[in-house]
Amino acid sequence: MTNTLIAWMRDKPGVLNRVAGMLRRRNFNIDSLQVGHSEMPGISRMTFVVDGNQHMVDQVIKQLRKIIDVTRVEDISEQAIVAREMALIRVATLPENRSEIMQLVDIYRGEIVDVTLGSLIVQIVGNEDRVDSLIDLLSHFGIQEMVRTGRVAMSRGQREDTYRRSTAVWRAQANGKDAQATERFRTGGV
Repeated sequence: MTNTLIAWMRDKPGVLNRVAGMLRRRNFNIDSLQVGHSEMPGISRMTFVVDGNQHMVDQVIKQLRKIIDVTRVEDISEQAIVAREMALIRVATLPENRSEIMQLVDIYRGEIVDVTLGSLIVQIVGNEDRVDSLIDLLSHFGIQEMVRTGRVAMSRGQREDTYRRSTAVWRAQANGKDAQATERFRTGGV
């Protein structure tokens, strides 16, 4: 069974390496991993999918909580979530099949983001089944190159913030002042 976990961590160099190293040392396999900025300055959000039983997932959560720079870990597998994945696919085209490919992309609500005489780059965003289905159809035309993100997920509905920011989440501060909202998008090295 696949489980979706979210971890919030300090946005500083080496944190991702410590998390990945901990998972590797304990033989946990990550199906997908996404890291990006969160709504809080100085904190990155890692969404990853692990495949295994509940005991293994509990062990992953316990081990993540031991890492100093990880501020919070949540298993959202049993919750109602919004999950999306994105893929960019370069498909070989001929003048005879270009319109057919474009119709398939349109049916799947994808976008053509680049066109050359011999290929199209298709972007699709959706749940994993929809992305897999379009990739399967486009493979008949010849996929030249492809890249996929992993699952990105959030819980549905109103979020109850049970964590106090001052105690549960490290605040990025500089000389006693809170970091500005513009600092949120600085590259931090996670």
